[in-house]
Parts: sequence; structure tokens; C-alpha cells
Amino acid sequence: MAKIFITGGTGCIGAAAVNTLLSAYSDDVESIAIASRTGDRSLLGIWLSEDLDALVDSGRIQFVSVDIGDNEALSSCLQQYGPTHIIHLGALQSPACDSDPIMGVDINTSGTVNLFRAAETISPKLERFVFASSGAVYGKRAFYPQDIISENVVLAPPNYYGVWKVAGEHLAALFHERSGIATVSLRLNTTFGPGRDRGKTSAPTVALKSIALGNEKQEAVSFRMPYQGRENYHYVEDVGAHFAGVCMMAFEGCEPFNIKGKTIEVSEFLAVAAKVANDMGLSHVDLGIEQGAAPNLFICDLDHAKVNQAFPGLPRTEIEDGIRKSLEMFCRQARAGTLKI
Repeated sequence: MAKIFITGGTGCIGAAAVNTLLSAYSDDVESIAIASRTGDRSLLGIWLSEDLDALVDSGRIQFVSVDIGDNEALSSCLQQYGPTHIIHLGALQSPACDSDPIMGVDINTSGTVNLFRAAETISPKLERFVFASSGAVYGKRAFYPQDIISENVVLAPPNYYGVWKVAGEHLAALFHERSGIATVSLRLNTTFGPGRDRGKTSAPTVALKSIALGNEKQEAVSFRMPYQGRENYHYVEDVGAHFAGVCMMAFEGCEPFNIKGKTIEVSEFLAVAAKVANDMGLSHVDLGIEQGAAPNLFICDLDHAKVNQAFPGLPRTEIEDGIRKSLEMFCRQARAGTLKI
């Protein structure tokens, strides 16, 4: 039975991963220890709702207060819990990294070093380490002549966040070389759906929230995308399922993988959102792109053949279906008065 330690487990992707671990892999998971800076359980509540309290009371979910910047405290915490698997999602996102690079390197790099070092000392030996990387490790799309971008191209990160994710992948490789523990780095791009409220690429989710809020107010809530161009999209439940799947499914070695997704124009995403809303009877829609919006900074057209081969059966929800599921949940939140933009 797996004992899973997950950093960032109260965040958007962490909450979705916990949900999948407790549903699709329930018979194989003994407990999940969630380490979080905030301790905010609201995103977990989106997926687990009334089950969350029962899971905590039973000990299947445990909340851990530990700073990954404190190597001694982190090592003590891991030794006490004794995880068999680690998922490392905790990180400072792009806007915060740009505004405070020193804090960014402390959390995204130094914290990751501490976690890998502490993971080497766990007894009995850890079985799997999953590192949350990013499409930000790649260069701008124009840098690559290929139609689709596989994991083995030259990396040329366009911002601080990407640089530190490249560092994390190198640390993952070093950790595997030193320990022999199976290690996976998952590269994700634009995640949309419930809980995706932070970061530069949260804008598609905000667009969907504006539709739900406008429906509740019975007047359009205008939203304009701050960037344009092509974008690689993943529905949040799929991303959570990827982290849960690569954590639990058979694997040996150390490799990076692109998460399954689909690339379309930002304008097409908005058009699909408007059509789905109309099909659902949500008539108050005012979406568009800011005049003079800058091109999307991050890579698109990512190839996911490698992850599909190594971990067969991981989901890729069609964008239209992901939008519909998101709007259904956002409309429920709007009716309850809990939807925020």
C-alpha cells in the first residue's frame, strides 16, 4: 500500500491529483500526507466536498505543516511519515517569480534541492518521485522548426520560472543517479478548469468564470484575454490524473514527459467557450482578446506520444468537454455565491 507525500497538494493540480489517487487508485493508497504553505482546503473541497472531513478523521488524508526550505525539519517530517511515493508540486508561479526572483529561487530551486536530499534518506527506500516541471522549459515556439515538439529538443526557457524548472529536471536526474529511485518529470502547459486561479495562464479559466458569473447576474461580465496566438491546453482533471498515474503505474528509470493536451488558437478557445455556453443556455457572454495583446509566451504543439506509451490510458478530455464540465461547476458556485474572479 502506498503512502504518498505531496507538496502543493492544496493547489489546483494537487487537489485534482489527490482526488484521482483516492478514486482511481483507492485500493492501492494507504494514506496521503499533504504539505502546503497555506493549509487552505478550499480547492480540495471542490473535488472531495463532504468526504474531506471523513478522510481527515480516518487518517487517509493528513495535513503537514513543514517548510521545504528547512532541510532539517523536512528530513524529520519525511522520516516520521515514511512515504513510499513523493509528488512535488509546490512552487512559486511565473508572475511571483518575475516580481521576486530571490524568493522564487529559494522556493523553486533550493526547496527542490532540500526535498530531493531528504528523499534520499528515507527508510525504507522510496519507490517513486514525481516532479512537476513545465512547458516553460522550452523556448518560444518560433525557436523550433518541428511541427510537434518532443521532449528531446533543446531547452531554452523564456523566463525565471522556466530556468528553475530546467534546474529541477537536472536535479531529478542527479537524484535518480544517486539513489536509483524511479523519477518522473511531467511538463505541463496551460491548465484550465476548477481551481486554476493563479499564474499567467489562468486567463482561460477566468474567461469561463466570467460566463458563469454573467449568467447568475443576468448581464454579461466582459473578459478580454491578455495574450493571443496558439496555446496548448489541458483540462485540470486530466493533469491531476497524469500526476496520480505516473506516481502509481509501473515505471523504471528517470525521464521527462509532456502531459497530453491540445493546441489551438486562443481565439478558437474563446469561440468554443461561447458555443458551449450557448448550448447550455448561458446567453450572457462577452469574451474577446485585448487590443494589441502580446503573443503567448509559452510553447505549444507539444507531442505526447511518449507519455502515452509509457503510461497508457491516461486521459485527454476534449477541450469542449472540459469547458462544459468547468462551466457546470462554476455555475453551481455562482448560484451558491462562492464564485470569485
